[in-house]
Amino acid sequence: EKLISEFIIDSAGLLDYHEGEKYDSRMIAHAAKRGFNLAGTSRPFIYQDFEAFDMIIALDNEIFHTLKSMDKKKKFDYKLFKMIDFYSKKDYDEVPDPYYLDSEGFEIVLDILEDSCKGLLNKLKKDVI
Repeated sequence: EKLISEFIIDSAGLLDYHEGEKYDSRMIAHAAKRGFNLAGTSRPFIYQDFEAFDMIIALDNEIFHTLKSMDKKKKFDYKLFKMIDFYSKKDYDEVPDPYYLDSEGFEIVLDILEDSCKGLLNKLKKDVI
C-alpha cells in the first residue's frame, strides 16, 4: 500500500472508437466479484504515452507488435513488455481476449491478470527499493 504513491498507472487501447466509454460490463461484473472496481473510461494510446510512462505493457501479441511498430526508431523498445512476461505459469503466451469467450473466459483472464500483476509488482518493488 505504501508503494501506491510511487506509481502512475493508466490504461489505454489502440483504437479510439470506444473512447470515453466505460469498460465492458461483463468484465466489470466478473472483476467486481473479486473486489476490483473497474470504474474508468476508455482512451486511445497516443505516441506521447511512450515518453510519459516508464513501462508500456501489452495484453496480447497483436497489441505488442502494433506498439513496437509505432516506435519506428526503436527509441522506446526497452519500455515495451507483455503482461504475460510477469505470469508465473507457462500455459499462455499472451492474455487471451475474453470478449470472444463465454463467462469462464473472463475468469481465466482475471486469473492470469492477478498472477501477472503479482509478478509485475515484485519487479517494481525490486526496481523502486
